[in-house]
Amino acid sequence: MLGVVRQRLGCGTMLRRAVERAGPAASLAGKNYSTAAKELTVRDALNSALDEEMAADPKVFIMGEEVGEYQGAYKVSRGLLEKYGPDRVRDTPITEAGFAGIGVGAAYYGLRPVVEFMTFNFSMQAIDHIINSAAKSNYMSSGQLSVPIVFRGPNGAAAGVGAQHSQCYSAWYASCPGLKVLTPYSSEDARGLLKAAIRDPDPVVFLENELLYGESFPVAADVLDPNFCLPIGKAKIEREGKHVTITSFSKMVGYALQAAEILSKDGISAEVINLRSIRPLDRDTITASVKKTNRLVTVEEGFPQHGVGAEICAVVVEECFEYLDAPVERIAGADVPMPYAANLERLAVPQVEDIVRAAKRACYRSIPIAAAA
Repeated sequence: MLGVVRQRLGCGTMLRRAVERAGPAASLAGKNYSTAAKELTVRDALNSALDEEMAADPKVFIMGEEVGEYQGAYKVSRGLLEKYGPDRVRDTPITEAGFAGIGVGAAYYGLRPVVEFMTFNFSMQAIDHIINSAAKSNYMSSGQLSVPIVFRGPNGAAAGVGAQHSQCYSAWYASCPGLKVLTPYSSEDARGLLKAAIRDPDPVVFLENELLYGESFPVAADVLDPNFCLPIGKAKIEREGKHVTITSFSKMVGYALQAAEILSKDGISAEVINLRSIRPLDRDTITASVKKTNRLVTVEEGFPQHGVGAEICAVVVEECFEYLDAPVERIAGADVPMPYAANLERLAVPQVEDIVRAAKRACYRSIPIAAAA
């Protein structure tokens, strides 16, 4: 298989002529991007990041089901086949284990594959290559072998697709040493983090959300600069507050911001943290916020047991327990396979009102059940 990849992609020429790329933390990372210049959908942000990285580095190529002729199941790779040709935009059969393995082999050889899963639920077919072949090779080779590969695609619940197509894999992959796990929310996140992932020397699991692809977000002019890149492992404070900290990632950031707006009408100032990176986790930003607000609510749509929120709770207990003025609140998906029925599906996924109630409990502002009866 690797021989085919080498022949078709012209690896030898690419490796001889390719210019070394900048590291994942580009110089723009420390700037303020608050001044919005235009609106950009998450889909277009991802597409532009792929386009620019492919244009800048001939070692970058994408592969997966329907990424070429169909222009991507969610049109993220729109226009790239026409621009870069079938050698660098490769349609594959429906065999995740096969093309993930080819991608890892190409990364061993020095290329930078971006492997798309139509949904991360299908990555379970390829998990041996992701964990055993990609994540562990650098350690097992004593640092001699880098695996610069990105596994990307939609993650988590969509709508009406049942238990087998609705799982959140953030905690699954974040538990594995050797992987980096990124979870973009906004267009700025999607563009800056995908660029960082492609440039990174290690395997990156890039968890998008299907329901966010068509969402538009304001972006500053600097975000549209080809050199723009976000640092891996750094969270973003989306909204500052002083009474309670709410951590979230991916689609749940939007829910947390809506909850914070509702809470503000009741005099509760909530600080909302967009984690952006699940592994490595920005412990410093989380603990600094909790030391300020003295309360914590974690929000995720994955299963509660052994989840991302559980890890954040452990971090806070270990590093700043004495600052807590209330028990930590965890909001997560229901501990059941995702129901297909729409009414039950809504009950299985965190909602804005769940976050509001949890924050009020943490601030001792909830109404006792007996008083409400």
